[in-house]
Amino acid sequence: MSDMKVRFAPSPTGNLHVGGARTALFNWLFAKNQGAKFVLRIEDTDPTRSRDLMVKNILDSLRWLGITWDEGPFFQSERLKRHQKIATDLLEDGKAYHCFCSVELLAEKRKSSTSLGKVWKYDGTCRDLNQEQVQNMLQQKKKSVLRFKSPVRGSICFEDKVFGDIVHQMEVIEDFVLVRSDSKPTYHLGVVVDDIDMGVTHIIRGADHISNTPKQILLYRAMGKTVPVFAHLPLILGLDKTRLSKRHGASALTTYRDKGYLPESFRNFLALLGWAPDDGSEHLLDEELISQFSLKGVSKSNAVFDVDKLQWFNSQKLSILTAEKLLPYVKTELKRSGLWQTHYNSEKKVWLLKVIDLLKVRARLLSDFIDQGLPFFSDDFEIEIKAKEKFLKDESLRTLLPELAVRLKTLSQFGLEDTEVLLRAFADEKRIKAGLLINGARVLLTGKSVAPGIFDVMVLMGQNRTVNRLAKIY
Repeated sequence: MSDMKVRFAPSPTGNLHVGGARTALFNWLFAKNQGAKFVLRIEDTDPTRSRDLMVKNILDSLRWLGITWDEGPFFQSERLKRHQKIATDLLEDGKAYHCFCSVELLAEKRKSSTSLGKVWKYDGTCRDLNQEQVQNMLQQKKKSVLRFKSPVRGSICFEDKVFGDIVHQMEVIEDFVLVRSDSKPTYHLGVVVDDIDMGVTHIIRGADHISNTPKQILLYRAMGKTVPVFAHLPLILGLDKTRLSKRHGASALTTYRDKGYLPESFRNFLALLGWAPDDGSEHLLDEELISQFSLKGVSKSNAVFDVDKLQWFNSQKLSILTAEKLLPYVKTELKRSGLWQTHYNSEKKVWLLKVIDLLKVRARLLSDFIDQGLPFFSDDFEIEIKAKEKFLKDESLRTLLPELAVRLKTLSQFGLEDTEVLLRAFADEKRIKAGLLINGARVLLTGKSVAPGIFDVMVLMGQNRTVNRLAKIY
């Protein structure tokens, strides 16, 4: 392990979505690549919006995605006294001050400034109050906040590992609040104190935090601490190039899990949202993602989230993975659908693996193993109306398919070649196209107009089920 340390610090005010998951993944990949430690911290200091259920969702989502942490999870709400202690130290060192301006007064000043077309920032009304004035106000129990005493001149410049040198003029940075009137620390104070105490050396987060960075750098300097390395990630947009939202598919990560996406494919897809390996590869195993990841490969341009491409990624990964690796996922889907049989674990495991191999080529989601595979796992399935109308409309099939079933029942060997030779010979005997029988048999066996090869289906269905389904009156 190196001395480097990164962190992911979500707020449990909602489920973990795509943007947060991408931030967590990039931190994890960086840590794995650099031999750094990864810290998980839950920033739950907003009691009105934080929910235990959301904490569970965040942890479940990270585990599903395959992201592990070396330290934590820590909860920021358990560190309030530490934050308040640092705020008091800053106050005593003359780097912070009490502000007694009421919410109503500040709102009126902001409104007046806006009406003049100016960008308002706190004007420092209470900045230069003397000690006697402050004590009088406190004795009168007037509500106050604690503000940081920002420099009034100069600039803050820092090197962002993605966007390069960024400069903020001090004239646009106000004396920001450190502690609210209810004694609760603000985000800026809490995040800096926690990052210092936890030894975080690299802060990798979304570009929407760039504007926060100068204020946090000021706090690092005020505390006499080393400023960490910052790297801000580009935003994720929808196909219409607007901020990603639910209408673009920005659902909770657990929704993608439940829809049937593989964590492997989601990791791969997510890693390419704003980052690209040197060789331009798209399909990368975890070890390849880790070995190739670097902040240099992160783009300044916003990434685009395309659900169709994600589904394509998933289908490619499904087709590549072995049936043995897919088995745990398919087992979960079968259990969820009430189709799992205990003997699939023992004497029928080989059969189940063959079914998975047959279905995975056409599957786009794990749920497709249930949709397409239902006829293999149950006799209780419906025939699609369109399939019936298209491929069972020939009245001759009502006698041909049951007769074919009788012939198939006589086979002593029920393999691919045996079934195909018999079906084609039967078609020649009846002077019909084999396709008529193949399409009709497909519909009766699977209920669908599109399915894997009919002879593969027959063999995996088994002789008895195949015969019974073809003999059934429809």
